[in-house]
Amino acid sequence: MSKRKNKESTLLLKKEEVGSARRWFLLDAKGKTLGRFATEVATILRGKHKTTYTPHVDGGDGVIVINADKIVVTGNKEAQKNYIYNTGFTGGLREIPYHIMKGRKPEFIIEHAVKGMMPRNRLTSTQITRLRVFAGEQHDMQAQTPCAVEI
Repeated sequence: MSKRKNKESTLLLKKEEVGSARRWFLLDAKGKTLGRFATEVATILRGKHKTTYTPHVDGGDGVIVINADKIVVTGNKEAQKNYIYNTGFTGGLREIPYHIMKGRKPEFIIEHAVKGMMPRNRLTSTQITRLRVFAGEQHDMQAQTPCAVEI
């Protein structure tokens, strides 16, 4: 049996090598479809858009989303989609329709969708903290010098 040496090995980053390479991206949700937009945001948060992607290391970037109140859903989701939670008390199951949630907390809609697109592992809790969602055009993240990206 011959042992073949691989001349080009796969680059796997270590946790210490990732920290300085983080950037912040500014995404506009105006007129975008909720699910497709959430997958793009989750890809950036995980770092899969980079050539140095390593699955077991948190190498993702930060995302700032503006115009969350102008996100769009297709089909009959506007009337049929519900957000379900439990208060913790007996019989405390509650449902909030999409159109009411969009009026109350439009930021939650995008946060919930992105969290659903992320894997269920230990890295997700730290990666999701780099997501900032704002309902309108204004945001208070100028110190991070985000670069605007069109998706």
